[in-house]
Amino acid sequence: MNLNQLYYFKTLAELEHYTKAAEKLNISQPTLSHSISSMEKELGANLFEKQGRNVVLTKYGRIYMFYVENALTQLELGKNQIERLVSEGGGHVGLAYMTSVGTNFVPDLIADFLDDPQNKNISFSCYEGNTKTMLYNLKREKYDLIFCSMVEAESDVEFIPVYEQSLVVIVPEGHPLENRKKVTIQDICPYPLISYTKESGMRRIIDDLFTKAQIMPNILCQFEDINSMAGLVAANQGLAIVTDSPTLDNYRVTKLELDTPYSRRMVYLAYVLNRYLPPAVEKFRDFTIQRTKEKR
Repeated sequence: MNLNQLYYFKTLAELEHYTKAAEKLNISQPTLSHSISSMEKELGANLFEKQGRNVVLTKYGRIYMFYVENALTQLELGKNQIERLVSEGGGHVGLAYMTSVGTNFVPDLIADFLDDPQNKNISFSCYEGNTKTMLYNLKREKYDLIFCSMVEAESDVEFIPVYEQSLVVIVPEGHPLENRKKVTIQDICPYPLISYTKESGMRRIIDDLFTKAQIMPNILCQFEDINSMAGLVAANQGLAIVTDSPTLDNYRVTKLELDTPYSRRMVYLAYVLNRYLPPAVEKFRDFTIQRTKEKR
């Protein structure tokens, strides 16, 4: 059974006349008759019965008609959705990013993009996550583009540097290090560390900082997002190395400069190589690359 047969069946059911249905479908009557007979043979049930010069649906035909109409409606909706997504004037972008760039970088970027009247009909779906999970979903087409950390082993993914973040140490109010403007890894190693989970790109950066200093960190808790980390630091349970973000101002913590040559983190725009990108996605990708080049 094929899609044409479903259209043939639906048209005949609506017109209840082989000749009229064949004319509307622009096929011969024998072709229509053969198609319906093939469907009935495959289903093992008569779909139509004669009523004078017309044909009407049988009980089995009425049952099947319900599912055929639903199937064709869904296919039409899918066709319309695809046409909308790839249209030049509109479209949709599925975007995922790390929590640390969700406060200002991503919203500002999207706002600047949508300020162009040519982009006003483009919509976005936005998600937050860690680099490992985002890359997994990117390759399975859940997202079109992601903002993440670099992962060396991903040869089928293009990583483009777009945004550099400063790393800071946050300590609770009243902490012994609070009045220091700068701290080193050696300064913070005696205190419990609130860190990112191993799935986060930031965790690799933090681990490298301690490895270079030849110090084993005393990790108390691990979190995926900066808000949970800042909350636990504010509760006087340790300190943390995080990306500098306006969201830290919402917590009772003090930011200290990290005194190390490796105190910055690059954020990358990533997408799957050799995969078709709809016009809207391609447009936002190119806009992001150009805009961030101008600001760096």
